[in-house]
Amino acid sequence: QVQLVESGGGLVQAGGSLRLSCAASGSIFSINVMGWYRQAPGKQRELITTITNGGSTNYVDSVKGRFTISRDNAKNTVYLQMNRLKPEDTAVYYCARISGGVVWGQGTQVTVSS
Repeated sequence: QVQLVESGGGLVQAGGSLRLSCAASGSIFSINVMGWYRQAPGKQRELITTITNGGSTNYVDSVKGRFTISRDNAKNTVYLQMNRLKPEDTAVYYCARISGGVVWGQGTQVTVSS
């Protein structure tokens, strides 16, 4: 089973940017849908964006136009570029395999200060 390791989180001021990376232990070429979830303090984990092998993407309204998901199958890596960050984006961000049953990484903390 693929294992996922996120990196790139940290503390950033509102309006800033971060790029999260998700390295998979094996090939993601055969995994059709990958995505990113986030969980804010006291809230449920929510799916915020997905990407298919063909490059089709979906975003929740709260991040649409600010976040961009991408994948590099040759590097077995999924990315999340986050721009114009807001304090309400503060959360633990989890990379996920979605096709074939959800598998999450351990998460990376993103904190946006006002």
